Formats: sequence, C-alpha cells, structure tokens
Amino acid sequence: MAEAWLSGPIDGVPERLMPVAHSLVDAKGEIETARGLDPGRLWMRPAGVASVGFHLRHIPGAIDRLLTYARGEPLSPEQRAYLEAESESGDPPEGSEVLVDRALQSIDSALDVLRSIPGTSLLEARSVGRAGLPSTVQGLLFHAAEHTRRHCGQLIVTAKVVRAASIQGGGVEVSS
Repeated sequence: MAEAWLSGPIDGVPERLMPVAHSLVDAKGEIETARGLDPGRLWMRPAGVASVGFHLRHIPGAIDRLLTYARGEPLSPEQRAYLEAESESGDPPEGSEVLVDRALQSIDSALDVLRSIPGTSLLEARSVGRAGLPSTVQGLLFHAAEHTRRHCGQLIVTAKVVRAASIQGGGVEVSS
C-alpha cells in the first residue's frame, strides 16, 4: 500500500495542511503494529527505553496538548495530570487494544480539527507551555504530526524488540 502522501488529497483538509494530514494517516498504520502485545511486553522497557505502552499513551496526550495550544488555550489540570501519568501502566495495566484504539481516535479527531481550521489562522501566533514559548497555529499542527511520527518510530522498534524477547528470571533476553 502506498504511503498517504502518494494517495492524493484527504477530503476536507486544506492544501496547506495536507502534509500534516498525510503524516497522521501514516501514523495510524504504524500504531496498529502494537496491537496484540500482551501487557507484560506492552510495558516492558528493554535497555531502559520507553515502553510501547508509554508511546501509545503519549501520542494522544501530546496531540491533545498541541491542539489545545493551537486553539490558543492553556492546558487544563486534567491534561497536566494525564501528562504526569503517561509512563504508568495503570492498575490493572491498560492493554494494547485500548491504547491502540485511543491513539487512533486521537488521530481521527486531529484530522477533524485540520478540516475545521480556517487557512487565515495558520500564521497566528500561539504560546506554548507555562513559559509561553512562541509558535504559530501551523507550527503546532506540523509539530503534532512530526512528534507523532517520531514516537511511532520508537514504538515500532520497541515492539519488535519485546516481541523477540523471552522473559527469564525477571530479566529480558533477546533472541536473534
């Protein structure tokens, strides 16, 4: 299957935001690679890297936060609490199906946002975080896409490693 950017325009997305949309659509397929991981492997941190579960929790959280800033709003206490808990598996641990579905839904919601953004607002100034760092609506939207893809790359590699791992005596052994 061709990558999204080779599949033509996405209905309703402004031309200037098509690279963002294409990147997010491609990310959906990459996120699907985590489906079916058992909780032990989902939250495993081989060599101390972030777990697949973290990436699946971080992607929708980061998209939500970046879209909040793009709207010109500060983060809510709930968003800050979610950020603090992204690396926690939960009790009981959240499974891959729930996390994958949540990440995919966040991307679908982001695509809907792209369809609704007036082109005239793309260069409007926005501030990011408590420090009020400078950006624009367009900058935040592009960052949402590239940040998502960065975490997808890490998710894919970590998922391959933990699928190849056998857990022995509390340690992890990777077979070749």
